[in-house]
Amino acid sequence: HTLFSVSAMSRMLGAVLSLGARTKVAHRGAFLTRRLLATSAVAKGSFLQPLDTFPRRHLGPSDEEAQQMLQKIGLSSLKDLVKDTVPAGIVRAPLEAGNKEIGSEQAALAEIKAIASKNKVLRSFIGMGYYGNIVPPVILRNVLENPAWYTPYTPYQAEVSQGRMESLLNFQTMVVELTGLPYANASLLDESTAAAEAMTLCHAAAKNKKPLFFISNNVHPQTIDVVKTRAAPLGIEIVVGDHQTADLRKACGALLQYPATDGGIQDYTNFSAKAHELDCKVVMATDLLALTVLKTPGEMGADIVLGNSQRFGVPFGYGGPHAAFFAVIAPLRRLLPGRIIGVTRDRLGNRALRLALQTREQHIKREKATSNICTAQALLANTAAMYAIYHGPQGLTDIALRVNGAAQILATGLRQLGHAVADVSFFDTVRVDFPDHGAAEAVMQAAISEDINVRRLSPTAITISLDETVGRNDLAALFRAFNSCADPEFTPESLEAEITPGDVGSLRRTSSFMQQPVFNENHTETEMLRYIFHLASKDLGLQHAMISLGSCTMKLNATAEMIPITWPEFNQMHPFVPVDQAGGYTQLVQLLHHWLCDITGFVGCSLQPNSGASGEYAGLKAIQRYHQNNDQGHRNVCIIPVSAHGTNPASAAMLGLQVVVVPCDALGNIDIPALRAAAEKHKDHLASLMITYPSTHGVFELGIREMIDIIHENGGLVYMDGANMNAQVGLTSPGEMGADVCHLNLHKTFCIPHGGGGPGVGPICCNEKLLPFLPSHSIIPCGGDMGAVAGAPFGSAGILPISWMYIRMMGGDGLTKATQTAILNANYLAASLKDHYKILYKGNTGRVAHEFIIDLRGIKTSCGISETDIAKRLIDYGFHAPTMSFPVSGTLMVEPTESESKEELDRFVEAMVTIRAEITAIEEGRADKNNNVLKNAPHTMADVSADVWDHPYSREEAAYPVPALRLRKQWPTVARADDVYGDRNLFCTCDPIEVYMEQS
Repeated sequence: HTLFSVSAMSRMLGAVLSLGARTKVAHRGAFLTRRLLATSAVAKGSFLQPLDTFPRRHLGPSDEEAQQMLQKIGLSSLKDLVKDTVPAGIVRAPLEAGNKEIGSEQAALAEIKAIASKNKVLRSFIGMGYYGNIVPPVILRNVLENPAWYTPYTPYQAEVSQGRMESLLNFQTMVVELTGLPYANASLLDESTAAAEAMTLCHAAAKNKKPLFFISNNVHPQTIDVVKTRAAPLGIEIVVGDHQTADLRKACGALLQYPATDGGIQDYTNFSAKAHELDCKVVMATDLLALTVLKTPGEMGADIVLGNSQRFGVPFGYGGPHAAFFAVIAPLRRLLPGRIIGVTRDRLGNRALRLALQTREQHIKREKATSNICTAQALLANTAAMYAIYHGPQGLTDIALRVNGAAQILATGLRQLGHAVADVSFFDTVRVDFPDHGAAEAVMQAAISEDINVRRLSPTAITISLDETVGRNDLAALFRAFNSCADPEFTPESLEAEITPGDVGSLRRTSSFMQQPVFNENHTETEMLRYIFHLASKDLGLQHAMISLGSCTMKLNATAEMIPITWPEFNQMHPFVPVDQAGGYTQLVQLLHHWLCDITGFVGCSLQPNSGASGEYAGLKAIQRYHQNNDQGHRNVCIIPVSAHGTNPASAAMLGLQVVVVPCDALGNIDIPALRAAAEKHKDHLASLMITYPSTHGVFELGIREMIDIIHENGGLVYMDGANMNAQVGLTSPGEMGADVCHLNLHKTFCIPHGGGGPGVGPICCNEKLLPFLPSHSIIPCGGDMGAVAGAPFGSAGILPISWMYIRMMGGDGLTKATQTAILNANYLAASLKDHYKILYKGNTGRVAHEFIIDLRGIKTSCGISETDIAKRLIDYGFHAPTMSFPVSGTLMVEPTESESKEELDRFVEAMVTIRAEITAIEEGRADKNNNVLKNAPHTMADVSADVWDHPYSREEAAYPVPALRLRKQWPTVARADDVYGDRNLFCTCDPIEVYMEQS
């Protein structure tokens, strides 16, 4: 049947497919038939074994394809490839992670369902920046659960990223409109780390001359914890106290919470004026829903505004992932951390979007960067933006008024019951004070008996933070909890006449917001659905093609892995519920700790860091705490080779470390004599070595153990960056090599999707000596004594089930084969391209690791074609470009991952070889040096179908350089974006309503 259907398809497509392409399709059909027979469990006689085993679904090449690829590189088995690639002295014992047997998809789902059932999902009115909400099904199904939204990468290639960048521009616009400040970024990791970024921004704005940062005692405690962790290494003094009596003369900034952590709201206008007189920046952590009815922070004089957008349609997820927002006044816009989407124009003069201010990238500024952020929470920011679009300004205001009205009903009822309700203005949070600890505890337990969690603000105070999910039954249950478990004489409905929703006096918002058409035209599900898919159609994700970004590991995000994250047992858990309600998460975390320690060869693990960069920071911080604990706090030198991951120097700088860079030799290996000289020179102050293995040059270096020994001999410890862990799993490990700590990217190696630029999870694993110094948490005890590096104790816990599923379904043998296949795919590509391009670095046996670098500098010299031109031309072939100019300028770094089939790899080879022929035509003068298919790439549909075509090459050459593109092509929706124009004319919001009025 397979052969017949493919042959029939070949006949039908004869008009558009060349003879060669038709032959290829027929051969593919025959091969598929052989593959099905070869992999069939029934054909092998295993009638009682499950048929839905996962590794064969995850790995791209079949055994037969793998054998063909091995022949291409001159080897006979995967074991021979590993022996030829990985140094023998660091090979590890077989993995136990995930259990040895290969798991089936349905069995793994049943197992994790049983784990999830151990979580007790109560109604949580705890607040503290985390709120229940109603995720519109149209957004849940078509954004959060849609691979078109969760599989793309950070929008480095603007021309195939216009959809999600438009959505992120909507997010920025939403934040600007609600906060009253003119510039916002495209999200940060969480509210607490955003506050820490605000602190460092204030410090930088003060030229590091005002080393004190004030925090109001009404800020969320987890935020205070994170800011303290980040401040200490930089020598910034943190003072927590009453903002009304604060001495700000030496302060670079002051952090306030609006509404406060106890629910109270007040006008900070006078405070801001006094702070500005003392050259102190005002930072305000706030709530977007509250700002629909409250006076804006911008109107009160805030310089920086931040917070969590989670209540805009993103579930609790036991603490994350959630998209923080961050807005600033105009003078601070070029210090704004994270990603910013900006408006520019393309080659044809049309409007286009791009990442703005890209020179702030950490791999360029390295240790001079003010932040190590290299990702954000794009998927969750897009969700929040879609929520705002779906409801619009009036819908959001209605939700806010309903929440506030419910809170007023609660306060009124509690007063009638004789409770001491705080006599302050509030939005959604009601504070109740008690005469003693016992009375407060009795109410806490009574609420739990009603299946409701509230917050213990202090031993004698409770707060209740309501949200859009609250209903009359919830209010009735709360009244019973505060009335000795008995129904009061009144009902929630009977109290409605006594309240006025939105009555906050002079703090009521009077300014309009979100008047742009996008927030006012998509309120029916039909229109919302079409808008979501309209944007998604503009982008290239893994559902279209391989994304071979080096050092990014864009592998399959399997559907079975994604299913559990939308189960209420996982996503409806507030991060600060009592631990005995989170039995499922406790088991999940323990299993992941065990598996990740097995994979890394370490004994300790923390899942708190919520990005790779955060993991880098936590790993280095653990080393720093170790030295301090051993009276070696003066050790402040961090050695970093040029082949390390790009964010490493920025992470070191955030810890106040002095970065010493060591070079690499001509083969791409770290210069060991130079490393030894640097270590010995700084032995009295040597803190650490940051090293990536295999290196970002795509090489397994033979001298790794010698390098680690050199650092240890000179008093330092070794942090190993986990960016390239996809080449280690099951073959070697950081612990096997002698490193002391590493971070992992669960969003790379362990299949959490990149989400168009986040979320990510960056756990750290360590040896026994660093175990006491892992991240901790002030609310939910965990880890060591580092302090918190994220707002929630287990970071982005809501997506940990993805990695659990991947490890469980692959099993130890499957994980090992995935690594072998990743190395095979990279070596196959390198072998297929080596006669057309220069492969910059190889190991001593001529092999590359899981990625490799194509050197294009000679091509640029010969004819002016750059890595950017080739990257943009690949878009015409239906591919996202590999990583450009990192770690070596003028190159492309290619990482195919184990999930890509031989067919897809061959398609990439065909594209690259054809592009090389196009370059040769320019070199030989057969194509114009300036007006050619590469310099003008990518070509849009509008471009090639325009009435005027003023290029010396044909429209067909532009759009269909290989025949297969006529069958399947993903068109860019804009021509090449103008980066220079965008940075010179920084514009980071949707057009104001006046523009649309003028156009109409």
